[in-house]
Amino acid sequence: MGNESNKRIVIGFCGGTGSGKTTLASRLCNAIGDDALILSMDCYYKNNPDMPYEERTKINYDHPNAFDVDLMLEQLRALKEGKSIVHPTYDFTKHLRSDNWVEMDSKHIIIVEGILLFAIPEIVNELDIKIFVETDADVRILRRILRDVNERGRSLESVVKQYLTTVKPMHEMFIEPSKRVADVIVPEGGKNEVAFRMILDAIRKKMDN
Repeated sequence: MGNESNKRIVIGFCGGTGSGKTTLASRLCNAIGDDALILSMDCYYKNNPDMPYEERTKINYDHPNAFDVDLMLEQLRALKEGKSIVHPTYDFTKHLRSDNWVEMDSKHIIIVEGILLFAIPEIVNELDIKIFVETDADVRILRRILRDVNERGRSLESVVKQYLTTVKPMHEMFIEPSKRVADVIVPEGGKNEVAFRMILDAIRKKMDN
């Protein structure tokens, strides 16, 4: 894809919790192959090791302030310059940054995904293509419940409480309005085959120009 070894395209995927943005981003990355990488905004939650666990559970993780935006921007810009990075990972069962940092080499296609990606102007400015994944709220909350209970060790009661107190209000305050910056709005996320093929073709053409 393309002849310019230093040419890089940054594609941002945004959408509410459980919208299918991660599925679509992963499918795209797999289809492109070795020329692509995925950087998840979830890796950049702020670390609060000095705060008791009970206090950490009360943090609003659906607000832009929950993220270490400075570090994310620094590492995204490094990838755009062709440099390697070592990015953090996050342990959602403990609400803490884990000890496992991951080395990542730059690729020609840099895919960035996250629920609040388009709500942070400094990040939006780094994106060449902006894709918003839209899915019905009832489908998203069911996916969120299954993920948080099965993968993150949460109780059903805690997931529902979090959804009603922060997830839903923050979606309406930050995520839904942020779709106005999108170049493309994709209904039904990873299951939308037509959108998937169109996005893949558009990326290939952009790389070949």
